[in-house]
Amino acid sequence: MKHIIAITSCPTGIAHTLLAAEALKKAAAHMGHDIKVETQGSVGTKNALTAADIARADVVILATDIRTDTSRFAGKPTYETATSDAIRNTKAVIEAALALTPGGAPAQVAEVAAPAAVVEAASAGKRLVGITACPTGIAHTFMAAEALQKAAKALGHTIRVETQGSVGAKTPLTPEEIAAADAVVIAAETKVDLSRFAGKPVFSTSTKHAMKAGKEVIETALAQPAESAAATATGAPKVATQKQRTGPYKHLMTGVSYMLPLVIAGGLAIALAFAIGGIHAGDHPGTLAAALSTIGGGTAFHLFVAVLSGFIAFSIADRPGIAPGLVGGMLAQSLGAGFLGGIASGFLAGYLTKFLADKIRLPVNLEGLKPVLILPFLSTISVGLLMIYVVAPPVQGMNNAMNAWLNGLQGANALLLGVILGGMMAVDMGGPINKAA
Repeated sequence: MKHIIAITSCPTGIAHTLLAAEALKKAAAHMGHDIKVETQGSVGTKNALTAADIARADVVILATDIRTDTSRFAGKPTYETATSDAIRNTKAVIEAALALTPGGAPAQVAEVAAPAAVVEAASAGKRLVGITACPTGIAHTFMAAEALQKAAKALGHTIRVETQGSVGAKTPLTPEEIAAADAVVIAAETKVDLSRFAGKPVFSTSTKHAMKAGKEVIETALAQPAESAAATATGAPKVATQKQRTGPYKHLMTGVSYMLPLVIAGGLAIALAFAIGGIHAGDHPGTLAAALSTIGGGTAFHLFVAVLSGFIAFSIADRPGIAPGLVGGMLAQSLGAGFLGGIASGFLAGYLTKFLADKIRLPVNLEGLKPVLILPFLSTISVGLLMIYVVAPPVQGMNNAMNAWLNGLQGANALLLGVILGGMMAVDMGGPINKAA
């Protein structure tokens, strides 16, 4: 009987990670060996291997689709494979790993020579780094990361992917990994800071494109001409992009990604208030239900339009766009223009700030005043006046008409209301129409 230790991990740390772990445990037990499996992923490390487990082990199996620290296994025979291989060809994986131990059967090594060749080919291929990001940083983010990793492996290359979203950055890229990379892949629906990739060929596309055509994305990134890697005068990399999912769409989705936590937290606070104090919870000051209603409906829901607007502007004009975007969003909320007004104010603030940044020229010793004083002040005043006198009145009328129509669908027409909301939820699967519903 051999003592085996293993690590399984995929980008989400859920489906493939747990399936591979269970497959390895059952196959090892059936073959008469002892095994302990550590699982890793976005949910953290489970069943962590101890120093005693590692010292006793005869061999290490790494069934991983993401980068794993192997320094603690120094001196131990280690067999690396993908989680999909561990799930589908579990017995062959264990036999291949045992063949690396003293006394392992040569015939078993020959049986798995093809996977070993794949590993060698991968090490001889190109190195890529990537970032995947969607507004929530959950489903599409991790699915795109996994698709890119599988595509790179199939093509004989290696890729390290950093996932970003409303939960923050996971598996962040190190400066050493970026320096060693031959190309960069950005699969994102939100704004991604590219400053650390200066001097590298960068290909930008959507998460959906990465999921559907991972190999094409990898090959396109590696095929970028040498001049696309040259840094511009400001030190930013030149980026080749897929035309769809850029421009206004990406700016809107950046705003949505920052807005979502407020909507979720506020909505749950309102629901909890209703559960405790009933539908009129906010009408009883001094109670816990009224306090929760104030937190959710009175504060979080009053803030989310401003945050949406502010970060749409941020995506377009960077930090100077935040102040006019937030102010425009608050005006949209207070003037009754709502969600639609917040979108309008965000784009207005962003493009106006960007226009002023390009057109205003100052002496070098005064340039530092532009992002913190001149641009926010001029943009905020301009956006505020435009919202009050030009944008908000017609948008308010449109918003009121739409709300009145939807409210009129309640009761006897509730089925039609459900169909409309369901259609809005499904039509772009995570896009702005879905979020509006």
